[in-house]
Amino acid sequence: MLTRLSIISELADELRGFGDSLIDRWQLVDEWFQWRVCQPSFRARLRRHLGELSADHAKQVTARSRETTTHFAWCLLDDPTDPFSFWLNEYKPQRDWLRGYADSVHNHRYHFCTLMLAGSYLHERFAVTLDPAESAITSARLLRRGVNETGSTDTLISTDFHRVPRAVDGTLTFLVKSKPVRGWSLSYDPISHTSRKHVPVESRLGELTTKV
Repeated sequence: MLTRLSIISELADELRGFGDSLIDRWQLVDEWFQWRVCQPSFRARLRRHLGELSADHAKQVTARSRETTTHFAWCLLDDPTDPFSFWLNEYKPQRDWLRGYADSVHNHRYHFCTLMLAGSYLHERFAVTLDPAESAITSARLLRRGVNETGSTDTLISTDFHRVPRAVDGTLTFLVKSKPVRGWSLSYDPISHTSRKHVPVESRLGELTTKV
């Protein structure tokens, strides 16, 4: 008797077919993503995958997941041997947002493609000016803004800067992310004109050792 793969296992197997050069071929990943997630059965199969998680698998998902100032980031798959990971971003009600990363002008350490599963958000893209060391943003200029509606897809690479200033309650997105392609990301508050450099905590262990 054949056992049908879960949608996450199926997607992972297909992405592994891109090989280790996946990060350098992100346009192809985006084309694959748009075709794959827009199939009529996608959302139902994703719901089935979540509903059929074993107790051990559910613990792994929650252990890898995290809360941010604007949403809960649920990590569905993140194998160290894969150059990608799968996530669900469950946005909090707008009244519960804290001022932070998502509503600042920012980039990411990785490339990603996203599908709006439910709800919508206002999405803005920016052109930024960096300091000579490329470790701070000195200015940001709005390029375009638009509403990403349910069923829409989008893609950003690590050098793209954007902002999500608001989302309707119940907004949920599905993402495929590349492994990090840079050591830090940057954010910029357009009101205070403050730039911040964000370094992942796991990369700071060596520095912590020197401080103890």
